[in-house]
Amino acid sequence: MSAAETMSPDQLARACADAMWTDDRATQRLGMQIDNVAAGTATLSMTITAEMANGHGMCHGGYIFTLADSAFAFACNTYNQRTVAQHCTVTFIASAFEGDRLTAMAREVSRRGRGGIYDITVMNQKGETLAEFRGHSRTIKGTHLPEQS
Repeated sequence: MSAAETMSPDQLARACADAMWTDDRATQRLGMQIDNVAAGTATLSMTITAEMANGHGMCHGGYIFTLADSAFAFACNTYNQRTVAQHCTVTFIASAFEGDRLTAMAREVSRRGRGGIYDITVMNQKGETLAEFRGHSRTIKGTHLPEQS
C-alpha cells in the first residue's frame, strides 16, 4: 500500500499541494501563499504590489486571473492525479489597488471521470468580491506522490 493510500482525503490534499508548491515558481514568485487546502478546495492569497498596476493605476486583471488560476490548480490537484486547466473564464466585478490583500477561494462544483468544474471567488481584505472565475479541469498522466511504496 502506498503512503498516499493511507492518508485521509485532506492529508492527501495537503501532501499534493506541498509537492506542487515545490516546483511552482510562478505562484511563489508573485508572493502567493497557500492559506488552506483540503479535498477539492484551496484558498490562496497575495498582496498587490506597485509592479502589478496597469496604466489606470489599478491591479492588472492578469494578476487577479493568475491568483484565481493558482487557487483552481491547487484545488483540482488534491486527489494525487495531475490535473490541468482545460477552459477558464473570469468576470471582473471590482478593481484592486496597490496594497490590497487578495484572497482566492476555490471550491469543487463537479468532478466526473477526467473532468472537473471549479468556482473561484477573489476578494479583497474588506471581503468585497472582485472577480468570479470558473475553471474546467482535465486529468493527465501522472501523480504528485508515488503510487507504490
